[in-house]
Amino acid sequence: MLPIRIAKTAATAGYSKTLARNGGKIASAVVMNKKVLINNTSYFRQQITHPDSAVPQKTLDTIERFNKYTLNTYSRPDIMFTHGKGSYIYDTADRKYLDFTAGIAVNALGHSDEEVANVLFEQAKKLVHCSNLYHNENTGLLAEALVTTTVEQGGFDASKVFLSNSGTESNEGALKFGRKWGKVVDPSGKKHKIVSFTNAFHGRSMGALSATYNPKYQKPFAPLIPGFNVGEFNNVEQVKSLIDDDTCAVIVEPIQGEGGVHPAKKEFLEALRKECDEHNALLIFDEIQCGLGRTGKLWAHQLYNEACRPDILTMAKPLANGIPIGAILITERVADVVKIGDHGTTFGGNPLATAVALSVFNRLSNPQFLNQVEKTGQVLKQGLEKIQTAHPQLVKEVRGNGMLIGMEFVKDPTPVVKMARERGLLVITAGSNTVRIVPSLTLTEAEAQEGLSKLQAAVQQFSEEQ
Repeated sequence: MLPIRIAKTAATAGYSKTLARNGGKIASAVVMNKKVLINNTSYFRQQITHPDSAVPQKTLDTIERFNKYTLNTYSRPDIMFTHGKGSYIYDTADRKYLDFTAGIAVNALGHSDEEVANVLFEQAKKLVHCSNLYHNENTGLLAEALVTTTVEQGGFDASKVFLSNSGTESNEGALKFGRKWGKVVDPSGKKHKIVSFTNAFHGRSMGALSATYNPKYQKPFAPLIPGFNVGEFNNVEQVKSLIDDDTCAVIVEPIQGEGGVHPAKKEFLEALRKECDEHNALLIFDEIQCGLGRTGKLWAHQLYNEACRPDILTMAKPLANGIPIGAILITERVADVVKIGDHGTTFGGNPLATAVALSVFNRLSNPQFLNQVEKTGQVLKQGLEKIQTAHPQLVKEVRGNGMLIGMEFVKDPTPVVKMARERGLLVITAGSNTVRIVPSLTLTEAEAQEGLSKLQAAVQQFSEEQ
């Protein structure tokens, strides 16, 4: 094969150094008149193609202007995205990125989905909002679909739905329902304790934050709401001592997302269900990130047996593919204690969001769609395990289900995020030194392989720089 001559630019700087460190095993190169000669095109393709430094000055000026007026609570690179399609998203320089973040597990159907856009357009012409003082045609249809499909596909015994605007609002409502349950069971008020677990993430509003045991999130806002007890996630032996007659509810993620992609043990969820039943407490499953098809099942709890079923399930993220909406799915016995006036929302369940959510949910819950999610997820996981095998000194574990996968490193992998991004791949971190892989559920196997190739190159660079 003839060698390829590449000008030494900001994007190619350091190639000769990188290749030299590899002893010519990956590719051979010589430096000639400030140019690099590479005879391995696949290696070149996975090198830096999207340097963070190559951002138009106009974009930098715009970001600086916006920062003057926007409260900065996020750490972001100086990149601005303008549009997307499917699994790809484009910045102001029209650079194309393969998106393995999907808006943090939100854009399940990808960017700029035509059906979503059409439903949004048609409903916006009819009715956007009318408040929950009145009925609208879409809210009931969505609630019906959520309940009936959950039961038909082997999920828990769902009966009623409360619609909210976001994940943290769904969890707030679920925690309120738990407290109401405690008051009905024991009017004295003693039955008010709520159990949550280490590494959990349930939201940033005060109730959900009180259930999110992480000093980074909690300490600046203490004191938090009293009555929350914290147990160790997946510690089966501890469960019995955590839950007693004063416990009104237990909240847990069947697969922790933000905490580092940690699946719950079957025995752990079984023990929670058993103790909740013995002490007449409600079991809440937070499936905001792991539910709605992300694992290849409609709900993550379907990965477990029937002894692992909740009384309440919370959802949000992908329900309307980016249009804000959340929902609380409950059993009949929970519905019986929640009365008119106990909870409410201004925007939750509005005609616009529910029209989109109904269309999205019908597609996400399709068994053929779910089978493809599981199949492509296996491709991703197997590819990540190969990267682990190639870097055993750096990658500790690959875990997860479907398209919710974590790759845990032995040290902080934040540099990998930048190294991947500069190769045109977007990934994010999670707890436990983990890189989180949460692409759109429409990801193809070819796109999965493309992303794995880019990630492998990023991990290789990270390894070499240790």
